[in-house]
Formats: sequence, C-alpha cells, structure tokens
Amino acid sequence: MSSDSVQRVTRLVRTILFCCYLTTTALVASALPAADLLTIDDGTVRIGIDRTKGASITWLSSDAYPENIVNIADPGRLIQQSYYAGKRLDRTEEGQSQAWSPWAWNPIQGGGVGRGGKNGSWARVTVFERKGNVLYSETIPKLWDMPNEEAEAVMRQWTTFEPNMSGVVRVECEIQVTRSHDDRWGKAVNSPQEIPACYFTRSFETVKTYLGEGNWRPEHQVPGPPWGHVNPPCKAMAVFEASGQGIAVFSPTARAHWNFGPHGYGLSSEPTDGPCMHIAPIDRVLMGPKSTYRYRYWLVVGNQSQITSRLDQLRTNYSNEKSTLTNS
Repeated sequence: MSSDSVQRVTRLVRTILFCCYLTTTALVASALPAADLLTIDDGTVRIGIDRTKGASITWLSSDAYPENIVNIADPGRLIQQSYYAGKRLDRTEEGQSQAWSPWAWNPIQGGGVGRGGKNGSWARVTVFERKGNVLYSETIPKLWDMPNEEAEAVMRQWTTFEPNMSGVVRVECEIQVTRSHDDRWGKAVNSPQEIPACYFTRSFETVKTYLGEGNWRPEHQVPGPPWGHVNPPCKAMAVFEASGQGIAVFSPTARAHWNFGPHGYGLSSEPTDGPCMHIAPIDRVLMGPKSTYRYRYWLVVGNQSQITSRLDQLRTNYSNEKSTLTNS
C-alpha cells in the first residue's frame, strides 16, 4: 500500500472513531433529560454539569476514552466543591450520621450523606445555564454530615475550556458564606478546603504525581478512607487506566497536602458503582461566618505524554495563580 493510501485509511479510521465517540457520549448523556445535563465539547473532551446533582461535574469523557470518567454513586462523589469551617459538633440527636460525628460545618455541592439505608439528598440548584462555551451554576449546598440540611451559603461555578489548549478544562469556584456570626459553629478556624473533591471511576487505578520536566512518581495507597497524603511539587496529580488514558488535576493554589487513593476493591468503569478513585488538593483557609472564597483549578485529559506537555504549559501560564478570601 502506498504512503498516500495509508494516510487516507488513517484519516478515515480517525473520523470513524470520533463519530463513534460523539454517538456514544450522546446516547449515554441522553439518559438524563436535556434540561438536567448541560455539556460543552471542544472536539476532544466533553464535560457536563447536572442540575439534579447540585450542578456538580458529573460527566467527563474524551475521544480516546468515550465512557464517563466521573464516579456519581452518591452525593459525596462527583467532582465538586467542598469546604470546612468552625467547630466539630455532635449533632446525632438531630439526625447527624454516626459515621460523620462529630463534624465541622461542611457544605458540599453534591448534597447530604444518607442515613438509615437511604442514599442521601441532593443539593438545590438555583441558576443553571450554558452561555456559549461556559457552564454557569449557583447552588445552595447541603451539610455533608446531615441527611437533608441546607447550608447557609451559595456556591457559584464557571466551567469552560482553557483557550488554545486541547483537552484542558478550566473551572472557577466560589463559595459565599451567609451564616450568623453567633451560630453554633463559631468563629473562623484554619480549616482544610478540598479544591476540589474529585472522584473517578475505579478503573483509573494508577496514581501518579507530576514532578516536572517530564518526570512522574507512582503513588501507592490501600483503599480508604483514610486517604493517603502527598505534597505534589508541581501542584498536579493524575490517575490512569489500563490503556494509558488519564485525567490530571492541576490546582496551583493548593498549599497543603493532597488526599488521594482508591475506595473499595475491584476495578470498575461504571460511574454508579461503589468503588472509585479519589484526589483532593487541599488548601487551608480561615473561613468564617461571612467569608467569600474563590479559586480555580484545571482538569487535563489525555495520555501521559499529552498530559505532561499540557501541565508544563499550565504551570508556565499560572505560576502566580492565587485564591482569594474576603470577609464582611
């Protein structure tokens, strides 16, 4: 076969594969009403937020891996905002989960933990829209430790693609706290913040920390929680599945250790299964009753070589990135 013929066949195969990717993601996404799942697609990666799940990120796929990467088994999974503030309280007489008591003020975007065999409650979304290539939402979060209690806060989120970079999603998050100064959780405490909390399907079992200059370090951790702790020097970790496809989290304003590790045993590519993989960059913030906190992070999709080059570019572009915290 001539080189021209080989090139024509290669182009045809790539076209067929990409069409199959678009068809597959469209069929799976259609399981939800169109009004409840908003997605954007850059031709390589598709990402979506779900109105029924607190407008958290519930869909992430690519042309090379058309299945959903995000674990959505319960309100504590997903890719979502999660914050902590104030004193740890025992509220078991009010219905607080025994497994999460005592617990600090912990609003999460997904919703509240289940109790008595129930699967939990999902957070309420008040704004949910797609404008061009930006997904925007506003959510009234729920307290994770309680079965169905709204937090006094508003979470806002802007999800889009990084300009001029294929396979890179940029997410901007904000929480505006509206608690009373004299409530039961009290004044600001220097608390860990998950920026963000990420849960992927269990098939992405290989965990690596990016060290810069093309170097990666494998990480190992028994199923948790408790999670493993690591301090990524380049503010990036990734998980990979058997074929080599992966997803990296780049969170340049994370100033503390990162949580990571598997949950449960047995590999699974099913987003609704219990076993999953977890990554959570951590910042420590004096979040008080009237704080507003904002930060950005990036999701980088591809094989290790693609992720490496994209992370290097992001590090160059955002080496001076800072989160913001204001109090009123």
